[in-house]
Amino acid sequence: MGFVPIVDVLSGKHKRAKVRGWVHRKRESKTIIFVVLRDQSGLVQCAIKEGSPAWEEAKKLTVESSVEISGEVHKDKRAPGGCEIGVDKLTIVGLAERFPISRDVSEEFLRDVRHLWVRSRKLTQIFRVRSEILHAIHDFYHERGYFEIQSPSFTKSACEGGTTLFEVKYYDRKAYLSQSWQLYAEVMLPALQKIYTIAPSFRAERSRTTRHLSEYWHHEMETAWMDFDGLLRFQEDFILHLTRHVLKHCKTELKELGRDTSDMKSLKKPFIRMKYAEAIKKLGHRWGHDITDKDERKLVADAGKPVFLTHFPRDMKAFYMEPDPQDPKTVLACDLLLPGIGETTGGSCRIVKKEDLEKSMKMYKLDPKDYDWYMDLRRYGSFPHAGFGLGIERLVMWLTGTKHIMDTIPFPRTMTRLTP
Repeated sequence: MGFVPIVDVLSGKHKRAKVRGWVHRKRESKTIIFVVLRDQSGLVQCAIKEGSPAWEEAKKLTVESSVEISGEVHKDKRAPGGCEIGVDKLTIVGLAERFPISRDVSEEFLRDVRHLWVRSRKLTQIFRVRSEILHAIHDFYHERGYFEIQSPSFTKSACEGGTTLFEVKYYDRKAYLSQSWQLYAEVMLPALQKIYTIAPSFRAERSRTTRHLSEYWHHEMETAWMDFDGLLRFQEDFILHLTRHVLKHCKTELKELGRDTSDMKSLKKPFIRMKYAEAIKKLGHRWGHDITDKDERKLVADAGKPVFLTHFPRDMKAFYMEPDPQDPKTVLACDLLLPGIGETTGGSCRIVKKEDLEKSMKMYKLDPKDYDWYMDLRRYGSFPHAGFGLGIERLVMWLTGTKHIMDTIPFPRTMTRLTP
């Protein structure tokens, strides 16, 4: 008999089972030792009685020791998962020293020992949901005939503005870590027309908030011939697809995380669409006010459902965004605000005409030499196109109900954290 996942034991498939994993908890008396064993699929209680061949080894066990266990399986409503293994054989594979997390559970300490804290049930469930989200993203695009494309992490020029660039030494030259694949994505559109990516992006934002990371996983898409309304409707379909996928495939994880899923179940399109001018009026600010994280959360909380914030002032957004023909002081751009999180996606239509792009670059004081290759896209067969980017970690926050973005990625990088 080979080893089986704990979830198979809990399903009642086996009268006798052989499992392996890590000691999650241990409690003992003079006559019996209870061990809760953990593997990636779940938890199961194991009972070792005095006189069992496994007794002496069980007495040595410590939390986080790795073990191999075999025994009879029987139902027990008091045990985690409703099943218990009566152990008759136990092999200690790796005897753990005293686990440091049992002594200190402060947030800062847990981040210092992230390499150990990732074993916690909370983070385990979050990472399982995160994995399903990535799976669902790929499914969504494959069903629609999109191609997955990657771009360089080292770049010569900025995409989203120079103030958040990480400068690095690239041999004998200066380079930057990528803020976005978007400029490179536009290069690929005449060849493939519909493309997407999931890759790390880097932003040197000096922000100490619950939703900012210096390195994060960035999903982006770019589509030829897509107009602004099509971009908004595409994002609605995308968010609905991911939400339904997580509701279907992550019921156990969401329940253990304590996520109230009523808002996810009631989610439907169309989402609310609100122009920047209307938003600042609601907030009591004047034109030119840079909408803050707090502002975003208020707008979406008042609305009670996702909100597309659109038509921002031109000088607030990136140089490549298409001005609104009806109101040239604004751009055809959108941020999707999700309840409790705020901005989760950002997208726009891109400038089509060469002369318009040249004017925009001059307005933003960009060096034309750095973008000559990008200008070629307007010289040789320009066309309407649009796209958006999504911060994976912010979406994970919303779907799991996680309060801090650092808990949505295994090894967070922020202004103050570069280890482990």
